Amino acid sequence: MTSCQVTFEIKGLSAPGEVFAICGSCSALGNWNPQLAVVLQAPEGPFENKWKTTVELPRGIPVQYRYFKGYFLEPKVFARLGGEKKSQETETDVFLQTIDGPCEVIVHTWETHLQPRSITPLENEITVDDGDFGICNGIKTVDAGWLTCQTEIRLRLHYSEKPPVLISKKKFKTSIFRVKLTLEGLEKDDDEEGQDKTSPTVPQKMANTVEFSLISNEDYKCRHSQPDCGYALQPDRWIEYTIQTMEPDNLELIFDFFEEDLGEKVVQDDVLPGHVGSACLLSSTIAELGKSAGVLTLAIMSRNPRKTIGKVRVDYIIIKPIQGYTCDMQASYAKYWKPRTALDVGHRGAGNSTTTTKLAKVQENTIASLRSAASHGAAFVEFDVHLSKDHVPIVYHDLTCCMAMKKKLDTEPLELFEIAVKELTFDQLQLLKLAHVTALKVKDHNASFNEEENSAFEMQPFPSLQTVLESVPNDVGFDIEIKWISQQRDGQWDGNLSTYFDMNIFLDIILKTVLMNAGRRRIVFSSFHADVCTMIRHKQNKYPVLFLTQGESKLYPELMDLRSRTTPIAINFAQFENLLGISVHSEDLLRNPAFITRAISKGLVIFSWGDDTNDPDNRKKLREYGVHGLIYDRIYDSNPEQPNIFQVEQLERLKRELPELKSCVAPSVSHFKSAPSCKCHPCCMDKKPVDNLKCFQMKKD
Repeated sequence: MTSCQVTFEIKGLSAPGEVFAICGSCSALGNWNPQLAVVLQAPEGPFENKWKTTVELPRGIPVQYRYFKGYFLEPKVFARLGGEKKSQETETDVFLQTIDGPCEVIVHTWETHLQPRSITPLENEITVDDGDFGICNGIKTVDAGWLTCQTEIRLRLHYSEKPPVLISKKKFKTSIFRVKLTLEGLEKDDDEEGQDKTSPTVPQKMANTVEFSLISNEDYKCRHSQPDCGYALQPDRWIEYTIQTMEPDNLELIFDFFEEDLGEKVVQDDVLPGHVGSACLLSSTIAELGKSAGVLTLAIMSRNPRKTIGKVRVDYIIIKPIQGYTCDMQASYAKYWKPRTALDVGHRGAGNSTTTTKLAKVQENTIASLRSAASHGAAFVEFDVHLSKDHVPIVYHDLTCCMAMKKKLDTEPLELFEIAVKELTFDQLQLLKLAHVTALKVKDHNASFNEEENSAFEMQPFPSLQTVLESVPNDVGFDIEIKWISQQRDGQWDGNLSTYFDMNIFLDIILKTVLMNAGRRRIVFSSFHADVCTMIRHKQNKYPVLFLTQGESKLYPELMDLRSRTTPIAINFAQFENLLGISVHSEDLLRNPAFITRAISKGLVIFSWGDDTNDPDNRKKLREYGVHGLIYDRIYDSNPEQPNIFQVEQLERLKRELPELKSCVAPSVSHFKSAPSCKCHPCCMDKKPVDNLKCFQMKKD
């Protein structure tokens, strides 16, 4: 096969140490693997911004590609002293050894147009001027990178449970404090320092980066710098520090505290007026705890004399790359939403069958329930996922269930006790007689188990996530709610569970199951836990995330997490984390329709859930207000058996492409059920849909 020399050119600005690279669908461009991408040559002159590279591509074969910018870190180089001396070497020679392997690539920003750039080379030499980075067909679509090899540390100060800072001195009893964080750099032991002094080659390292953020009901701010005296701690404000590093257990962080009114007497030549004290955090302290999330209490030391005057409560999470899976650059839907009328989403499949006023006729979160909603036109089905004791992702709503105590005599009534789902293996969940926790309120406990016996496979509770992915038609999207324990403001925990899985391990297992088995299916992740949403967004680059919130509700107790308490702060949190949008309780939206307008104006997608959406009149109102998805029960009460909107759109596309099909009517549901599984994402069938909500007014295909 003959080849062509293709020179790619792109214009763009980069930070020190940052480079542009190209990644594409052929081996010469890394087969969509950023680790194997081709780095572009930097501009020659100080005022130039054009990056370019020449690669050899097969003639006549279409190639798709994207540009990104980031760091390419060389394999580690380390020095060793001593060993057997070879000729031409002296006793003081330092021997350099390199750990084999490709460069570690950190993606800062990448192009995420639904359709990548493409070329079909036909001439011997071609130059492709792609214009400005991120702009394709006149539309700019870029996204932040995901975690590939670096670790992200989040440190937070907030009033969710109690004031984060406590100073014992009486004069500070009513003070409002400001806080500033300083990253002091790496700690080094003697061996490392010695190596740096003797080795002529120093390993290339990623510069540690710090971002400072404020989130409140009114707004959110992200900065790479702080005021000299930091930011003020306020009851309605969430302050967060984000650190990305390649050495998460080797950092020193200093918190400096100041009086808000700078009322403390200024010492002569004092460069820190109003300074109260400081606290030190070594990241190795977090590493030694071995947890993905937690709370640390640090001592605050005064300046002069040096003694403890108080303490600060620091909330932290550690976000690591997915273990055992590498994300590629072929496609991203993390910020993609095609404009349509509000989509019908089947709540727990065909609906709540345990706790609502009018129960669904099919048991919730089962294969049968999900298929029932799919056959009645649901565009998406929503269901809940967590893990069994042996780390199998399962579909079930509650964190606990009921087991029956076996009695010696059949005449004795069954005795039930509640047990956490995480304490049972997947096989036990399939084999044991289990019931919903509502069975504890029923007098006849035997009745809670009779219905489950001898039921068909598709009616069984606790199906695995992989089985659900394989058993429900691919044209139906999945809104996968990730379950996690939440604490109420009164201190009570979901299911009375104050401890749970490690969040990184928990999410890696679920994300890998979806990424490896979803195929062409549309996927949206959602969660009531803000940190779960944050981690999903940063661990993978393919699927979007919705932050679930109950807002201000009379039906549910207020949650401890400040970010979960109101719809306005949920909107700002979603913007801060670059999520697709939010999913809000219908009670709050029907009472405050302006929240819908506000979310849409910020470029967010908004879903609605709750018992109020079961009312057709309320659904009509919410559609008129502009929500993008309606999650409700018993979709079969509203819709006959029919294809969903995606299947109808697919037929319309075929009619346009094949004129002989123009006389066809919408096919039956059974037609789509028998369709073979395809491995490409359905969004790829949309030729030129709008890439995000802000582009609604752009020229449409």
